[in-house]
Amino acid sequence: MGPRPTGCFLTKGVGKHREKLNSFELALRDARIAEFNLVRVSSIFPPFCKLISAQEGLKYLSPGQVVFTVTSDNSTNEPHRLIAASVGLAIPANNSQYGYLSEHHSFGETDQKAGDYAEDLAAMMLATILGVDFDPNVGYDARKDIWRLSDKIVSTRNITQSAIGDRDGLWTSVVAAAVFVELPGGR
Repeated sequence: MGPRPTGCFLTKGVGKHREKLNSFELALRDARIAEFNLVRVSSIFPPFCKLISAQEGLKYLSPGQVVFTVTSDNSTNEPHRLIAASVGLAIPANNSQYGYLSEHHSFGETDQKAGDYAEDLAAMMLATILGVDFDPNVGYDARKDIWRLSDKIVSTRNITQSAIGDRDGLWTSVVAAAVFVELPGGR
């Protein structure tokens, strides 16, 4: 049985370079997570996990460490093309239950639109396991009121990075991530 993280922080970054891989590396550096061996995991926010700031979370990591993340990224070398990467989060009111994270990457969406979409995805996944009644056919704004009024979902949020493709055709990469850490004292 593997470890269950006790802390999580959200981070984002953008990078530009003539090589796609280097632009992604620069986006990871901007997000302050390039020095870790990142392992992408699926979308569960663990029970009893505490959401902390990136500044605090980075204190518990060291270069080369294997770090679990829920990550979204996107790249373009098309001049002036709008790209976005977003991670949404929905946390249940009862912290002994798990929450959800969602990844979304898109073209042509602003931070607001991509972030709202990712946040809504996470909230919908959580709502379905908690029995929150909602109509999946109504718009996000109407559902956001349901999430806010539900006593079963305590909070939703997102971390989103957008960027416009470099005018000279350099690769532009964006990344958004939820990074899991083990806090001192465990659970």
